[in-house]
Amino acid sequence: MNVVTQTKRDLAEESSIRALNQLTQGNAAAAAESFRAAIAQDPEYYEAHHGLIRALRDAGQFEKSVRAALALTALTPDDPLAHTALSISLQQAGHIPEAEAAAARARIVEWKAQLRSANSEPKS
Repeated sequence: MNVVTQTKRDLAEESSIRALNQLTQGNAAAAAESFRAAIAQDPEYYEAHHGLIRALRDAGQFEKSVRAALALTALTPDDPLAHTALSISLQQAGHIPEAEAAAARARIVEWKAQLRSANSEPKS
């Protein structure tokens, strides 16, 4: 008998799909739990981290969304979207100066990526 085992990423993707369906049905709290399950299955699956941040914001759990966004920026420090997600969560939690700083960090990360890309292009 041939048993096919799923990878951690496959399991995390399945949990994330379930979470997205829960979000579209308006059940943000259940979606947050499903995204947490996805992260437990594959802690480096950054899409699940983004989903968790969104689900927590939708559930009105702004401080938890800030903590989730901080975890994502630690996982993907060079991702401007992670810093943008942090900025949005901070803003919704009422931490305006910190939100502005996170937004600035997102711009800086994006500019650095653009500079790296421009410097790696072949010269004619």
